Amino acid sequence: MANRTRVVVTGLGTTSPLGGDVPTTWEGMLAGRSGVRRLEHDWVEDLAVKIGAPVAVEPSEVLERVKARRLDRSSQFAMVAAIEAWADSGLAAAQEAGDLDHDRVGVAMATGIGGVTTLLANYDVLKEKGPRRVSPLAVPMLMANGPAANISLLVGARAAVNTPVSACASGNEAISLAIDQIRLGRADVVVAGGCEAAIHPLPMAAFSNMMALSKSASADGGDPATVSRPWDTGRDGFVLGEGAGVLVLESEEHALARGAHIYAEVLGAGITADSHDIAQPDPAGRGGSRAIKRALLESDIDPAAIKHVNAHATSTPQGDIAEGLMLHATLGPHVDEIVVTSTKSMTGHLLGGAGALEAVAVVLAIRDRVSPPTINLDDLDPQVELDIATTARDLPSGDIAALNNSFGFGGANVAVVFASY
Repeated sequence: MANRTRVVVTGLGTTSPLGGDVPTTWEGMLAGRSGVRRLEHDWVEDLAVKIGAPVAVEPSEVLERVKARRLDRSSQFAMVAAIEAWADSGLAAAQEAGDLDHDRVGVAMATGIGGVTTLLANYDVLKEKGPRRVSPLAVPMLMANGPAANISLLVGARAAVNTPVSACASGNEAISLAIDQIRLGRADVVVAGGCEAAIHPLPMAAFSNMMALSKSASADGGDPATVSRPWDTGRDGFVLGEGAGVLVLESEEHALARGAHIYAEVLGAGITADSHDIAQPDPAGRGGSRAIKRALLESDIDPAAIKHVNAHATSTPQGDIAEGLMLHATLGPHVDEIVVTSTKSMTGHLLGGAGALEAVAVVLAIRDRVSPPTINLDDLDPQVELDIATTARDLPSGDIAALNNSFGFGGANVAVVFASY
C-alpha cells in the first residue's frame, strides 16, 4: 500500500443546527451546545413529536433569493456547505483564475431521502390546483442527485458526479466513493459530503410511528435540549436534524503542487451490509464490526493508532449498544484508550448528512487535538463500556488517527479513517 495515492482534506464546509458555517458549528460542539429545540411550524401541533434540530441559519440568508427558489431545501443546504468548502480549499480562487482542470474535478454528494419537501409540496399543488400548476422545476429539484448536480455546476465538475443513497450511512459513503475516485485516477479533486432536509410532517410522522424518534419533551413541556442522549439509560430514540457537511478531498500530489493547506489525510474506508433487518441493526454489531476492520485494513494501520471515534450513536436503545459491542470487537483492549463521542447529542440526526457533518468534526478534532463532548449523558448504560467524553477532551499530540462511523436503514455500514498529516 506504500505506493498508493494519498488522499488529503483541503476544504471544509457545513450548515448545521449549531451554526451556519464551520467555525460556529465547531465552537458550538466544543461548548456542548444543543441545537435541538421545539419546532415552530403550524403543522407540528398535530404530531406526536414536536421537537427537532433545524439549521441555525436559514439558507435564504446566504444564497441569492432567485437561485434559492430553484433549489429544494436539501440542495440549498448542500450549496451553502459546498460554497464554504470550495472557498476554504482555495480552489474557488484557482477556478476564477482559470488554473483548474475541470475534467479532473468530481462530486460525491449524498442524501438519504432527497427532495422530499419539493415532492410533497408539488403533490399538494397537484391535488388542490390541478396538474397544470405543478412546477416545471419539480423534477430537477426533487431528484436525489439534485444536490450533487448543483454542486457540479458551482465547481465546474466534469469528472464523475455521484449520489450515494444509503440512508444514514450516505454521507460517509460519499467520502468513501471520493477516496476511490481519486485513487483510481478518475479525479484529482472530489467535493464530497451529505445533506438532508426532512423536517416535514410526513417523514416526522413516519419516523415517530415506527418508534424511532424520541417523544421526550414533546408533550410534557420538558427541555428539548436534553432529549438527544446517546448511551444514556434514559434514551428513547433520535431527534431529527437537518443540514449538510462537505469536504474537499484531493490527491496529495495535486494539493502540494498548488500549495494547499492540508487539514488531515483520509486513510481508508470500509463498507459492509448487515443483511439482518430493514430498520434494526444487527444486535451483535457484526456488520459494523466488519466495516471497521475493512477500514483499518485499507488504511494499513493498527487499531492502536486510533485515538478518537465519532460514533454513529443516535440515542436509540438498540443501536447504541450494538455500536459499543462492535468497537470492542474490532479495537480490542485498546478501546479503553480511545476517546469516544457522539455529536448527535448536540446536532440531532441528519440522516444522509450525518456522516459528512461528523467527518468535518473528526477532521477538526484531529487538527485541534480535542474531542467534542457527548452531552446529556447523565447515567451511562451499564452495557456500554467506552471512554465517552462528556466535556471537551484533549487528544494526544503526535500522529493520530480517528474513526468516523455511520450505519443506516437497510443494514448499510460505513467506517472511514482519518489521520493527522
